[in-house]
Amino acid sequence: MDRLGRYWGALISALQFHFERFWREWIVALVALLIVFVRGYVFLLAAPSGFPAGSIVTISRGENAAQIAGELRDAQIVKHPEVLRILLRFSGQAGSLRSGAYRFLHPQNALVVAYRLATADFGIEPAHITFPEGTTARAMAARATNLLPQIRAGDFLRAAEPYEGYLFPDTYTFAPDATAESIVATLRANFNAKMAELLPTIAKSGHSLSDIVIMASLVEREARTPQEKKIVAGILWNRIRVGMPLQVDAVFGYINGRDTYAPSLEDLSVDSPYNTYTHKGLPPGPIDNPGLDSLTAAASPQKSSYLYYLTGKDGQMHYAITFAEHKANRAQYLQ
Repeated sequence: MDRLGRYWGALISALQFHFERFWREWIVALVALLIVFVRGYVFLLAAPSGFPAGSIVTISRGENAAQIAGELRDAQIVKHPEVLRILLRFSGQAGSLRSGAYRFLHPQNALVVAYRLATADFGIEPAHITFPEGTTARAMAARATNLLPQIRAGDFLRAAEPYEGYLFPDTYTFAPDATAESIVATLRANFNAKMAELLPTIAKSGHSLSDIVIMASLVEREARTPQEKKIVAGILWNRIRVGMPLQVDAVFGYINGRDTYAPSLEDLSVDSPYNTYTHKGLPPGPIDNPGLDSLTAAASPQKSSYLYYLTGKDGQMHYAITFAEHKANRAQYLQ
């Protein structure tokens, strides 16, 4: 019995020794593995120490995964562009990454960055942009680039200026990956949609769509209410009919590249085809992007015998048939 007890005691001691040794070795291996993992994570995946929190990185259209990874490394968003390229390849989206502006509010590891690129998670809310009636392509470029940092003003102007007058002023919502071309296309499509109902009226007016848009761009700057716009449009068409220069001051802001501009006496003789003092008829193109009220007024103006108008210090429009009446209005309402 004593021999059996000693045997079991020795067996238990031996098992305990091997178990404790195995446990220590397992703990050491686990700690070593954890150290390797942490070091590997820090080396390969963790965000750089100089991560520019709150920054915006713009990915241009047509860039491949290698170019994007290089840009993000240069911007200190990721440490190793090769690791990001591998992660993007595993995502299956390396060849179809969406361009646009990505905002990084706080440091994110390469796995998160790859996921955001693969899913077009821009980190920026869609931009709501209002283009008021009478906004020029130049002013539209300023508004668009202020709210959509991935768009350059020069690119927007190149896309928009050929369509001055045909970019419908309205409130729009654009995603962070919107381009200058896609914004201009949206404004153009809205113009076409709004004009569809007005086309029969334009056809009856005897004027071309181009002439209506040019006239509307002048009316937009010369009058405020729908009724005033109809009367002013009628007056300007009357001037063209009788061979008078239009003498619209608003053109000088367009000539000088400014949204608001009070012409001097010197300006009235400036050599420009848009100068409505030295050139009769309509200017060669629109001076802004008119709204629907101005387009409607240009197509269906109010008929009258008026040839003159002014806005008095009382804020009201005053009309006249003869120049003598106009001079009297100036003396009464502008002095």
